[in-house]
Amino acid sequence: MLTRRAVLASTAATPFLSYAAFADTPKDVLVMGKQIDDLISLDPAEVFEFSGSEIVDNCYERLIRPNPDKPTEVIGALAESWTVSEDGLTYTFKIKPGRKFASGNPVTAEDAAFSLQRAVKLNKSPAFIITQFGFTKENADARIRATDPATLVLTVAEKQAPSFLFYCLSATVGAVVDKAVTMSHAQGDDLGTGWLKSASAGSGVWVLRSWKPSESVVLEPNPNGPQAPKLKRVLIRHVPDPSAQFLQLKQGDIDIARNLSPDQIKAAVAAPDAFTLSAATRSYIMYLGMNTKNPNLAKPAVRQAIKWALDYDGIQKNIVPTTYKVHQSFVPEGFPGAIDDQPFRRDVAKAKALLAEAGLPDGFEITLDHAATQPTADIAQAIQANLADIGIKVKLISGEGRAVLTKIRARQHEMSISNWGSDYFDPHSNAETFNINTDNGENSRQRTSAWRVSWLDKDLSDRAIAAVKETDQAKRIAEYQSMQRDSQQRSPFAMMLQNIETAVMRKNVHGFVVAPLADTTSYVNTYKT
Repeated sequence: MLTRRAVLASTAATPFLSYAAFADTPKDVLVMGKQIDDLISLDPAEVFEFSGSEIVDNCYERLIRPNPDKPTEVIGALAESWTVSEDGLTYTFKIKPGRKFASGNPVTAEDAAFSLQRAVKLNKSPAFIITQFGFTKENADARIRATDPATLVLTVAEKQAPSFLFYCLSATVGAVVDKAVTMSHAQGDDLGTGWLKSASAGSGVWVLRSWKPSESVVLEPNPNGPQAPKLKRVLIRHVPDPSAQFLQLKQGDIDIARNLSPDQIKAAVAAPDAFTLSAATRSYIMYLGMNTKNPNLAKPAVRQAIKWALDYDGIQKNIVPTTYKVHQSFVPEGFPGAIDDQPFRRDVAKAKALLAEAGLPDGFEITLDHAATQPTADIAQAIQANLADIGIKVKLISGEGRAVLTKIRARQHEMSISNWGSDYFDPHSNAETFNINTDNGENSRQRTSAWRVSWLDKDLSDRAIAAVKETDQAKRIAEYQSMQRDSQQRSPFAMMLQNIETAVMRKNVHGFVVAPLADTTSYVNTYKT
């Protein structure tokens, strides 16, 4: 059994402690080294971070989910069937019989209705995925309802492509929670979110046993889960430094390393007798966000100058040659409607001319918030150097991932480096967050990435809203492509890179596969020999 001392040693602030005293991990325990300081909550109605989405996916089920063999399709999870009314406004789902939560309670349509109503009423960051169908705190109970223990009925505000609703329900926010257990822990009107931040009440393969912020997450099998895993425990250790991850991997203290540097991945490839790899182009896009509350960043010419000042190719080749690729549009490569246009390259003279055009020939001072982990910290320094060449003096503010996210979500930053992962396999997932902002007020219900940078472009917002209703697929894809090109020129987002995640495993680890979306990376088939 792993001792508490072993866990603490691997997550201590001094990552190069000796681990020689520790034996290889037990065969029925998987130990994963990963940067998990982005974790803010593990409540499905609130989680909106990469690490949290992956963990929630392993503890909960949704009505439907992407087909792992064909992500553009959805298949049933808790729902055995679904129908759509002729007018396109009513969706009816039938719950599979015999499914149970970890508590032993049966999974019912009432639990599914409660889960979606709860997401709407709590109105946390991912709520817009559900509320965009016309659900509000006032009407959620009437429009999301269980008509009997096996039947869930959703009534949307207006007709849209059915596949769009299905994709949205397959997002993490669509996870079904155990109503009875959740409400037994409710405090006031919090609908149990204070408890679910660090607990689980799902029907998935795993149960959350503990989460210690910036230290570890422990999962154990759900005795009532849909499938029995081959492991007795999954321990995810927060190991922020890639060098510490690789050291622990080589010494047998961890079984999988998730955040190795390009040089370390290259070293692992050169040692096939010791390691195996699983890689996938993820839907994560790294971008520089510019908050237009700042009067300088509110000027389109300044934003253009910053985009022309960045050395996209140099950052990719010198910092992240095997873990990211240059990508300058908001729809990820591999998604329907993605474009590969790269209109920006480093051009100092052009960037300076744009600053002068904006009335800032001598530049200005600005702050840049970023996660302290690699490679983000190195990329922040590269951006700082690039912008210094055109007279923009950047003060770097580093912090733990969750602290940076909290600041961005409160619109208290000036510039920031962020990663965005699509919530479902449809271009609207990103078109919405980077373009739609119909209410720029502080109390807006739709707190998209566009809202977070205080940017309201009515044209792009209206077009994103209209595109999702287009039933002609060719026209719909063409519109998303047009929107991306206009956004590249007008938006306060400098899209920079798309992630290629490579998990490096010890040779005795089998069945772990990195998936394109964070919330589809499952541990159920992983085992050790």
